[in-house]
Amino acid sequence: MQTVTKRELVQRIAEKTGVQQISAKDVIQSFLDEIIHELAKGNRLEFRDFGVFEPKSKAHRVARNPRTGDKVEVPQKTTVKFKVGRLMKKLIQQEAAASSGAAAGAADAGKVAQETTAKGQ
Repeated sequence: MQTVTKRELVQRIAEKTGVQQISAKDVIQSFLDEIIHELAKGNRLEFRDFGVFEPKSKAHRVARNPRTGDKVEVPQKTTVKFKVGRLMKKLIQQEAAASSGAAAGAADAGKVAQETTAKGQ
């Protein structure tokens, strides 16, 4: 698995759209800032076929420190829940199936090559 940075996305989008990288970066950063701002206000963001971002409150609870076993108070906090959209889910599953199929195919090819080499000896 590879990590893709914002800089790499900016470069790709600038290349695809024909705009300067600085303009693409400004648009992407503005988009991300707006997502953060809306989630901070408690709003739900829905992008059809991509997914839904939704703020979710987690209640105050008492947890346990795994090292000492002491009880620890964990205050209420808000996190963000992301639910994958239909199209994204479908494409990810197809890509995963293709990757596992290619890996299985490569393993089968390697096995056949080993058997062929063993017969030739």
